[in-house]
Amino acid sequence: MVIISDSAKEKLLTLMKEAGDDNQYVRVGVTSGGCSGLSYNLDFDSKILPSDKRFEHNGIQLLVDNKSHLYLVGTTLNYSGGLNGRGFVFENPNASRTCGCGESFAI
Repeated sequence: MVIISDSAKEKLLTLMKEAGDDNQYVRVGVTSGGCSGLSYNLDFDSKILPSDKRFEHNGIQLLVDNKSHLYLVGTTLNYSGGLNGRGFVFENPNASRTCGCGESFAI
């Protein structure tokens, strides 16, 4: 399961409201790429695919495909705003290393 911090929840709810469409889920995934080998994906979606696992944490409905779920178990999604903020940050206990920007990782 992916854990949603309070700061990430507030930002996600704001972005979903601004989008104003039927997207009721936050899709979290992992793809090949980035300087460390694997990259995080974060998007809104309205469709559940057969390969998706569905979770709810902190009032946010999450979709994670089966393959990505293996990499994301126990991960916390946080949000850091402000002048030195980095936006959404994945804190992944499974990652053996991350790149400097925090958007890619290796296992």
